[in-house]
Amino acid sequence: MVERVFVTGVGSISPIGLSIDETWLNITKGVSGVDTISSFDPEGYETTFAAEATNFDPETYIDRKQARRMDRFVQLAAAASLEAFENSGISINNGNAERVSVMVASGIGGIITLSAQIGVLNERGPSRVSPFLVPMMLPDMASGQVSMLLGAKGANYCTVSACASGSDSIGMAFEAIRRGDVDAAVTGGAEAAICPVGVAGFNSCQALSKRNDDPKAASRPFDATRDGFVLGEGAGVLVLESQTSMESRGAEPIAEMIGYGSTADAYHITQPGPGGEGGARAMNMALAKADVSPESIDYINAHGTSTPLNDKFETMAMKSVFGEHAYNMPISSTKSMTGHLLGASGALEAAITVMALKNQTVPPTINLRNSDPDCDLDYTPNTPRQTTITTAMSNSFGFGGHNASLIFQNPS
Repeated sequence: MVERVFVTGVGSISPIGLSIDETWLNITKGVSGVDTISSFDPEGYETTFAAEATNFDPETYIDRKQARRMDRFVQLAAAASLEAFENSGISINNGNAERVSVMVASGIGGIITLSAQIGVLNERGPSRVSPFLVPMMLPDMASGQVSMLLGAKGANYCTVSACASGSDSIGMAFEAIRRGDVDAAVTGGAEAAICPVGVAGFNSCQALSKRNDDPKAASRPFDATRDGFVLGEGAGVLVLESQTSMESRGAEPIAEMIGYGSTADAYHITQPGPGGEGGARAMNMALAKADVSPESIDYINAHGTSTPLNDKFETMAMKSVFGEHAYNMPISSTKSMTGHLLGASGALEAAITVMALKNQTVPPTINLRNSDPDCDLDYTPNTPRQTTITTAMSNSFGFGGHNASLIFQNPS
């Protein structure tokens, strides 16, 4: 028997909110989380702004000793996971611990810790490097630490597929539950790469916006004047659960997950494949897995990075998959508000897509003022929209040619 899979919990830490409810409220208000970088002095950098999770205090969620042994991306993952877990109402005990999985992705891992300890090595010598360097920098430590916090003993790993990491993590958890390998999964992604080497690295590959004179308007997906993405940080986590598990404890679902597609461009280390062909295949795969028609999709949370090629090719991919329906359904890029959370982006956007279903509201794409002839679909410019959403898709495309697409539906 193939199990149906439901979302029973949602959690997030984002540049526009320290909970999923605060994040969603600010999404509907069109609030930008972008500002001048506060975590280090950005003077002399080509880009001096980012979307930081300001006011995040890990000790609100975990004790000081634990927090000091975690890189910031793990702290973010722990906070979002604890919220999603509590939100779901599920409990873990000796009877079910081995049937609960944790799969929390990160595209980069503990780059803040790594870069700081390289500084220690260079300035103070090898004997002064922290014994916690390795366990703090490993990308899998978000999953490892969350499993320890919750006592979950099922499959535990971290997917690393660049900016598709969070979506792939959710997709793989979905498949594991469908197969019957586990009954539930705490799954999503976390990222914290706003540090000197992170910003310098993305500047060097010409990926970031340089709109230093107007940071809050810098992330402008699908706009003709877009000039690059805005680096963000945070975490998004879902609790996925089999129908059998959910019903056995009398839980109420928030949404049903029905489809997942994952493909590769096999084309270029940073640029998407021409015409978005790989992304189109991921969307078609998700539709086939969900057994729904393209016309049944009521909303797409697009990858929409605010880079010239990505937005153009994603638009082409959506036209390829949806035909005339592409012009009839609302689409938005919430990266216009949150910035690009890299390996956590797909997870946060999956959480936002679930909230869009729950609230029957299409989030806006803010800063969309100048029409681009190559991006001529309905991107819900600047204002949210109340409408009927029965089935929704979330897309993620990453460096290295990774593509992932998720489909969620109102529970029935």
